[in-house]
Amino acid sequence: MSFTLHGVGVGGGIAIGHAHLVSHETLDVLYFVLPSFLVPQEVERFDQAIAATRAELESLRASVPANAPAELGAFLDLHLMILGDSTLSVAPRKMIEEQRCNAEWALKQQMDALLAQFDSFEDAYLKERRHDVVQVVERVMKTLLGHPGQVPFETGKAKENSILVAHDLSPADMILFKQNQFAAFITDVGGATSHTAILARSLNIPSVVALHNGRQLVNEHELVIVDGNQGVVIVNPDRQILEEYKLRQEQFELERQKLKRLKTAKATTLDGSAIELHANIELPEDIEHVREYGATGIGLFRSEFLFMNRDDLPSEDEQFEAYRKVAKAMKGMPVTVRTLDLGADKQPRFFSAQTSDNPALGLRAIRLCLAEPQMFLTQLRAILRASHYGSIKLLVPMLTSLGELGQTLNLIARAKQSLRDENLPFDENIQVGGMIEVPAAALTVKQFAKRLDFLSIGTNDLIQYTLAIDRADETVAQLYDPLHPAVLQLLAGTIHTGRMLGIPVAVCGEMAGDPSLTRLLLGFGLKEFSMHPAHLLSVKKQVLNTSLPTAATLAHKVLRAWEPEKILLLLARLNEA
Repeated sequence: MSFTLHGVGVGGGIAIGHAHLVSHETLDVLYFVLPSFLVPQEVERFDQAIAATRAELESLRASVPANAPAELGAFLDLHLMILGDSTLSVAPRKMIEEQRCNAEWALKQQMDALLAQFDSFEDAYLKERRHDVVQVVERVMKTLLGHPGQVPFETGKAKENSILVAHDLSPADMILFKQNQFAAFITDVGGATSHTAILARSLNIPSVVALHNGRQLVNEHELVIVDGNQGVVIVNPDRQILEEYKLRQEQFELERQKLKRLKTAKATTLDGSAIELHANIELPEDIEHVREYGATGIGLFRSEFLFMNRDDLPSEDEQFEAYRKVAKAMKGMPVTVRTLDLGADKQPRFFSAQTSDNPALGLRAIRLCLAEPQMFLTQLRAILRASHYGSIKLLVPMLTSLGELGQTLNLIARAKQSLRDENLPFDENIQVGGMIEVPAAALTVKQFAKRLDFLSIGTNDLIQYTLAIDRADETVAQLYDPLHPAVLQLLAGTIHTGRMLGIPVAVCGEMAGDPSLTRLLLGFGLKEFSMHPAHLLSVKKQVLNTSLPTAATLAHKVLRAWEPEKILLLLARLNEA
C-alpha cells in the first residue's frame, strides 16, 4: 500500500531506494537490589562500561576522515563531553553504593534527571541536545548489557541507494552512515537545528526529519522516495509516481552538474550589478570547501569553534595562527571573523557559568565577552595580529544596545594600544561590524550604523527571536517562517538603512543560502550574501538571471503584503520574472 509522510526537509535533493531500518538499544531496564558483597563489583562494572564507551567514542573521533565536515568531529566531542558529565559518570556510582541497585537502573535514573533539565530549557538548540544525552546513555547501556560497540545498522549490509530509516541518528551513526554511502535518511525526531539537520546540510544529503512515526510505519526493504526539497517521504509509490520522481531526480542531478560550470563566473546581475557571494566557515580546514565552490571571501568565520571541545582556553598565539592561516589562504579576499558567540547552546568545557532558565536570552555572545574582558582582549589581540596578513574584518555578535557597542569599541582600542606598545604589526584601519540578529538591534539599526563600518544580518536568530519560535521543536516547525511580514520588514529596513548611510550590509544566516529567496533579498537591495559553501552555486545562478529593477519592484510589493498567501504568490512571480 502506498502512503505519504510529511516532515521537515533539511537536506536538498531526491533519493529513491529501499528502506533499511535502524534499531537502537532500549532504555527500559529492570531494577533489582544487590547483596552488599556484590556492590563493589557492580561499581567496577559501571566504571568499566564508562571507560569502554569513552574509548569507543575516542576511536570514532580519530576515524573521522580529514575531508569530513567539521560538524562530525564536533558532535562526537560533544558526546564525549556529555559522557564526562558527573551526572552520568559519577552520580550513578554513588547510587549503586547507597541503594545497592544495579548499574543499568542507576544510569537510567540519572539520565532521566538530566533529561528533565533539558526539557526545561527555552533555547531551541539546547533543548534539542536532550537527544544526544539519550544516544550517549544508549552506548553505555550496550556495554553494560554485553554487546559494546554494536552499531544500529550492519556495516557492509547496505545496498546501493538504501534509505536509512531511524527514530534518531547520533553523530557516531552519521560517520558510519557516510562510510556506508546510504542514499538518504529519514528520522522521526529533529528540527531545523538538530544534529541530523546540520549534518545533512553540510554533507548535502537528501533527508527529512520530524516524521513522528515513520520508523514504525516503514518496513524493511520497502521502496521509498525521499524528497528533501519538499519534506516529503513516499512509501511504496505506484509506477506513475515513481517514474515522475525518477525524472525529477535526473533533472536535479543534471542541474547540479550544470551549476559546477558557474564556479568561475562573476556573480553579476543582468543589469551589471556586482554581488558578493561569501562563505561561512567554522575552522581553518573548511577553506578547501570555500575554494571548491568559488566563494570570493569569508563572510562569517565562527571563531567560537576554536574554543569548543577542549578543557582550556586557546592561547593568543593559537588563535592568531588559526586566523592568520585563513587570511593567508584567502590571498587578499575578505575574511570576516566573528568574535566569540559562546554561551547558550555552545558551552565550552572550561566555562563553568550557571545555566539560566532561558540560556538563549542569558549570558552569551558579546554579553559574555564583556563579562570576561581578559578572555575577550586575548581574542581581539589575536584577530588584530592576524589582520597584518590579509584582509580581515571584525564582527561583533548579538548587539542589543549602544552601551554594549561602546564597551566593545573601547576594548578594541585597548587591544590596539597594547599591540602598539609591543611593536606588533596589525591593520590600524581594520573594519569593525555588528550583527543584527535581535529585533532591538534591527529597530535601532541607524544608531549602530553610525558607529560601525558594516552590518551583518543573522537571520536564524532574528527569525527565532522575532517570532518566538523554537526551531528544534517539530510541533511548531511550520511556524518558523522567514517570510513572516515582521521578519521581512526588519530585514528590508536594515538593508535600506545601510544603503542610505553608505554602510555595507550582508546576510549570513540560512536565508542567504536559500535560492528561492535570493531575488527577494536582491530586491531589498542586498549586495553581499554569506552561506554554507555548498549552496553558493545555486544562489549564484539566481543572481546571474536577475534584473535588479524588476526584483526591486516586486520586492516592494511583497513588503506591502500581509497575508501569507499573497506573499507566496508575489514571491512566485518574482522568481519567475
